[in-house]
Amino acid sequence: MRKALIALALAGLLPTTAQAWWNPDWQQRTRITLNTSSQGSETKEVASNVAVAVRLHSGNFDFVSANEDGSDLRVVAADDKTPLKFSVERFDGINELAVLWVQVPSVMPGSDKNQFFVYAGNAKATIEPGDTVAAAGFDAATVAAFHFSDKTSPGADHQGGVMPEAAITVEPNGLLAASAKLTGAAISYPLSDKTIVDGGNQLTASLWVKLDDVTRAGLLNWGGLNLAVKGGKLVATVGKSELAGGEIAATKWTHLALRIGSGKATLFVAGAQVAQADMATPELAQTLKVGEGAIGLIDELQISSTLRSADWLAITAGAQGAESRLVASQRETADSGAEEGHVGHMSILVKNLTVDAWIVIIILGIMLVISIWVTVAKAILVSRADQDNRRFLKRFRDAEKNLLSLGEGAKHPYSPLFRLYQAGVKQLEKRQIGTSGGPALSGPAMNAVKAAVDADFVRENAHLNSNMVLLTIAIAGGPFLGLLGTVVGVMITFAAIAAAGDVNVNAIAPGIASALLATVAGLAVAIPALFAYNYLAAKIKNVASDMQIFIDEFITRVAEVHGAQ
Repeated sequence: MRKALIALALAGLLPTTAQAWWNPDWQQRTRITLNTSSQGSETKEVASNVAVAVRLHSGNFDFVSANEDGSDLRVVAADDKTPLKFSVERFDGINELAVLWVQVPSVMPGSDKNQFFVYAGNAKATIEPGDTVAAAGFDAATVAAFHFSDKTSPGADHQGGVMPEAAITVEPNGLLAASAKLTGAAISYPLSDKTIVDGGNQLTASLWVKLDDVTRAGLLNWGGLNLAVKGGKLVATVGKSELAGGEIAATKWTHLALRIGSGKATLFVAGAQVAQADMATPELAQTLKVGEGAIGLIDELQISSTLRSADWLAITAGAQGAESRLVASQRETADSGAEEGHVGHMSILVKNLTVDAWIVIIILGIMLVISIWVTVAKAILVSRADQDNRRFLKRFRDAEKNLLSLGEGAKHPYSPLFRLYQAGVKQLEKRQIGTSGGPALSGPAMNAVKAAVDADFVRENAHLNSNMVLLTIAIAGGPFLGLLGTVVGVMITFAAIAAAGDVNVNAIAPGIASALLATVAGLAVAIPALFAYNYLAAKIKNVASDMQIFIDEFITRVAEVHGAQ
């Protein structure tokens, strides 16, 4: 019983790293984190029913395992049990890009634990009623949400089917997906103000603009309410009263918002409050005019019949913008979710490798194998030669009268000194030096013997240095091959991003990081080869020095013993 209690106590101390998996029929999921702490996009209050834009791309989502039409997409809350309402603005399996709108019931302030999951990877899944509908990503207070990229007709909203009175021009590569082009002419929508009046004359309007000229541009004109840009500032005109603030740069996507109700009007630029004044909600018209006198792009025009909080607008801007630190995403699989729910960084890099990078890495892998083979073979050869040299050299220095008979004793198969000794003895035997009654070693004969031994020294040295050039190739060529793979991979990544039009950092980062993997592979080949080459070169140099010294010592001793007196 005591052992069981101890085991239970130890189990309680272990970290519970296992994560649930909503449904085993879905093989992959993407973890979406909204970081509202100081390390992300900091907020101070709870934001309810936020429509969060989720970008899916090859770095955080496996389009290969998902259904071609995205029919297997499901969104589940952080408890991995509660389904969340969502809608799909874009799903492009070919270019591996998608945009989802998820209605998040609550986003806690100062936390990096605001999470939900996007599931996919079930070939049998179909879109069922209630799974994803036009307005599913937005709450009931959203009067209109114009995406300008709907399949049916650009400009149709996701909250009531409001259509523009005339066709509009669309830029395919906009903020999230497509955006509407502003040409100076107004885009008119037959939008009634009834919802605003019924909601207590409360109104929040938000939009993204990328204006070519910020000197003067109309944004919204809705009866007694006018929102425009004048002199690089956001200006709201309510009746005869005017409110201005913020700085708006040309040719840059900027989030703008106006909140009016309860006797106050507030302006927001890039998710931050820039101006506020006492103003009553004016009488609105039955037609909303957008972009009159403006040149550029507009996207994500959202109108609500409630006063959105400053934190709600900050989260909205952070989720939709490409440069915010609010949203983080990570791809997971059923296998990894059983352990930690996280996919390793290396697996993400490998999955995003381009074909050229794979070719370079395979070549580098072959070079690495060759380098290891050369290093091991040379290390063994040099080690054996050094040990055998020591044993032979001791016999040679201990020999006196039998100086030319050492070959008859123990053999030294790995000793270059022994082979030099044998070459010298062979030359002496040709001249009958050392034999009974043989001649003494003359000066010319001694030079001939030395020349023969020197020739064998050159051959031994060449044998020791053979294949060392393969290490120098790995040292010099590895980094350059890796750099080639990286440059080509970066070019392909930017070309794909340009074609798809999604320029957010989450789409670019995996491709760039994977391209850099080729350079890492090149350095991984070159650095060990560099150390191995320097080590082996030093050892070979020592053996060569021993051979040079031995040649002089051998010739000198033979001359002393068998030279002419």
